Amino acid sequence: MATVGIVMGSDSDMQVMSKAAEVLDQFGIDYDMRIISAHREPEIFFDYAKNAADSGMKVIIAGAGMAAHLPGMCAALFPLPVIGVPMHTTSLGGRDSLYSIVQMPSGIPVATVAIGGGTNAGLLAVRMLAISDEKLLDKLKDYSEDMKNAVVAKDEKLAKTGYRDYSK
Repeated sequence: MATVGIVMGSDSDMQVMSKAAEVLDQFGIDYDMRIISAHREPEIFFDYAKNAADSGMKVIIAGAGMAAHLPGMCAALFPLPVIGVPMHTTSLGGRDSLYSIVQMPSGIPVATVAIGGGTNAGLLAVRMLAISDEKLLDKLKDYSEDMKNAVVAKDEKLAKTGYRDYSK
């Protein structure tokens, strides 16, 4: 049974949305990834979004470009958190997608990450799930510590080059 749903309107979104899946894999979270167009197959989409909670999903990550209706429609039908991932578009660089997702009407919230932010969408889903899962919270703390250690190591490497010595 999948805990997170990852849904996108087109296979062209796969490169971004697969980053969310990679994060969920890293944390051992089950997910179901689908390509469903809210515009081209509304009956399938409505069935998916209406039944996602009953099938065990706790969070949906929805990626969309241009008009970007998919995340908002998920939020209208799915009673639990929805994370919107705006896709980069050729016409407006993804701003159209971003504005569409963040400008939801009152009562239909969609958490939104940056344009192309699949990784952060995955991490946000993990954080949401960690609210009620101590083991997952511990994994998140380890993840943060690993990120910190990576930056410290890079800084130490830079120090060895002499670039941090401002006395020169």
